[in-house]
Amino acid sequence: MYGRENYLKAKETVSQRRADAIALSEARSEKVRLMSKRIAELDDELSATGILIFKTALAGGDIDKIKNRNRALIKEREDELVRLGFDKEYTDVKFYCEECADTGFIDTRMCTCMREIIIRENINSSGMGGLIDSQSFDNFDLEVYKSDAKSYERMRQNLEAARDFAENFKTPSNKSLLLMGCTGLGKTHISTAIARVVIGKGYEVLYETSQNIFDSFENDKFRRGYSQTEPQSQKYLECDLLIVDDLGTEFSTQFTVSCLYNIINTRMNKGLPTILSTNLSSKDFNARYEDRIYSRMVGGSFRVLQFVGEDYRIFKK
Repeated sequence: MYGRENYLKAKETVSQRRADAIALSEARSEKVRLMSKRIAELDDELSATGILIFKTALAGGDIDKIKNRNRALIKEREDELVRLGFDKEYTDVKFYCEECADTGFIDTRMCTCMREIIIRENINSSGMGGLIDSQSFDNFDLEVYKSDAKSYERMRQNLEAARDFAENFKTPSNKSLLLMGCTGLGKTHISTAIARVVIGKGYEVLYETSQNIFDSFENDKFRRGYSQTEPQSQKYLECDLLIVDDLGTEFSTQFTVSCLYNIINTRMNKGLPTILSTNLSSKDFNARYEDRIYSRMVGGSFRVLQFVGEDYRIFKK
C-alpha cells in the first residue's frame, strides 16, 4: 500500500507547498516593512516578546502581561496593514491545507491532502491514463446484454463479482481474477472500474499489456550484470494489484510462458492479487500456457469470469 515512489512524490509536493507558502509570507512581510517603518518596529518587538514569553514560561513567571502586550502589538500591526491598503492577514502564512499546515500529517495520521496526492500519483503511474476518469462500475451498462437473458445474467454476476473484488480488496490476499471472452465485451471497462476503486483505497495498481510486461522481463535479462539500477520488471512482482491486458496476443515463446508462470507464482506466494484479461478460450489458454499454469491458477486463487454477449463497445457508442 502506498508505493514508495509515489509516496515520496506526494511528500515532495506537500513540502514544496509548505515552502512556497512560507516564502510568499516572508516576501510580503519584507514588502510591507519597507513601506512602513512602524511595521518593521512592530515585527522586531513581536519577535522579542515571543522569546520573552518562552523564557518567562520556563522560569515559571507570569506571562499574562506579556501575552496581553503581544495581542496589542498584533492588533496595531493589523491596523497598519489596513491603513496601507492591505488585508489584515496579508502577511500571514496561508497553507494549501490548513489542517496539516502542509506537512502531510496530523499528529501521526496521514492528512487527507497527502492521501489525495498519492492517489493521483497512483493513477498517473497505473498505466490507465484517462480511462479511470471515464470508466467505472456505475457506468457499466448491463442494458446492452438485455436481448439475451443468459448473457445478461452472466454479465450481471461478473459485475457483482468484480465490484466485490474491488470493494473488499486488501493485501495480502489469495483473490485474483481471470477475465475471459472475445474482444469488445467489457473486460477493459471492468478492469478499469476495479483499478479505480482499488487506487482510491490507496493501493498501488499497475495496468499493462502482456507484451510490454514480457518485453520488460526480456530487457532485464539481457541487461543483467551491466546495470546497477533496479530491474524494470520488478515492479510487476511487487505492486499491490497487477492488471495484465491482452494476454495471449504476445508472441509466444518458452520465455514468455516461463515469465507468466513466474509472475503468477511469485505474486500468489506474496499474497498480491492479479487480474489477467484474455481473448482466449479456456481450451486455447490451456494449450498456449501449459497445464501447470492453468492448473496453478484455476486450482489456486483465480476466479474465472467468462464474458459473453455482443460487442459492448458498439452499443456504447
